[in-house]
Amino acid sequence: MHPVLITGATGVVGGGIAALLAREGTPVRALVRNPARARALLPEGVEPVLGDVTDPGSVRRATSGCSAVFHAAGLPEQWRRDARDFYRVNAQGTENVARAALDAQVDTFVHTSTIDVFRRTPGVPFGESVLDDKPQATPYERSKQAADLAVRRALDDGLPARFVHPAAVYGPAPAVTPGMNEVIMRIATNRVPALPPGGLPLVYSLDCARGHLGASLAPVGARYILSDRFVTLIELTKIIQSLAPGTRLPPALPARAAGWLAHCSETWSKVTRSAPILPTGQLHVLKSHLLPDSSRVREELGWAATDLTEGVAATLDNFGLVSRRQTAAASSPAAALPRR
Repeated sequence: MHPVLITGATGVVGGGIAALLAREGTPVRALVRNPARARALLPEGVEPVLGDVTDPGSVRRATSGCSAVFHAAGLPEQWRRDARDFYRVNAQGTENVARAALDAQVDTFVHTSTIDVFRRTPGVPFGESVLDDKPQATPYERSKQAADLAVRRALDDGLPARFVHPAAVYGPAPAVTPGMNEVIMRIATNRVPALPPGGLPLVYSLDCARGHLGASLAPVGARYILSDRFVTLIELTKIIQSLAPGTRLPPALPARAAGWLAHCSETWSKVTRSAPILPTGQLHVLKSHLLPDSSRVREELGWAATDLTEGVAATLDNFGLVSRRQTAAASSPAAALPRR
């Protein structure tokens, strides 16, 4: 059996894919920058291979002999000290992986895109039918648009690509990385002084992984949105409160105050070179009221979403903040990622 290559296997999306494939007995390679560190994070049987998506040579070596590639690596956050990192990793890195997979003549390529590449109107449900050809508002979104385009070009050249478009991913993962898990951890440990307005659509990490595996069997060129439901930060905090006693409900920031805070904190970050309290890109997403429609993946692949409270309970348990025995929302034994 030929191995499957996963990029981003130590992250929240790739980690779930690696766990499910390893559980099935599929030989898995993981492209990682630090094999020694990765061995402690990856499931048993997953082979760490030294490389980086920004290094075309290392990607070609890792892809050689593989039957499939799941490209889940990328920068998910909305702020970097150098905004060019988004293009270098998300866009050029995707180009490198797609071209290596094309040269290796893999049977399957699954690209982790984002809901941000679709045309949408705040507060109005949207599906996979229309890609937005206008540059989006943030460097992250624009880099993911460029990444999607790179895969489409490779698809035109014969790459058997499928596209998966997750909402904000949370849930059990090998480590806490920038994104929703970091937000959940900060809320649960009372490190959020105030809640910005708005919210965002979420998807549980293991549901996201299952969606990727299902998409790998779909027709070439297929696109699937993976999203459970939209939740405000206040609603999310109240769920965390119900599971983690001692969690406080921070005061809600008015929209104008949140905008002022985002602007000032990013300005101050240029001096301190530390991450802003509230990146303007993050506030933009929260205020956009995105309502992705996942009916296609539910109908075509039989995909289903984990209950949000159960998913948050499994997340808190995975990172050691609360035992699921302490909550009424016990998760399935398969909900958590295998631990070394």
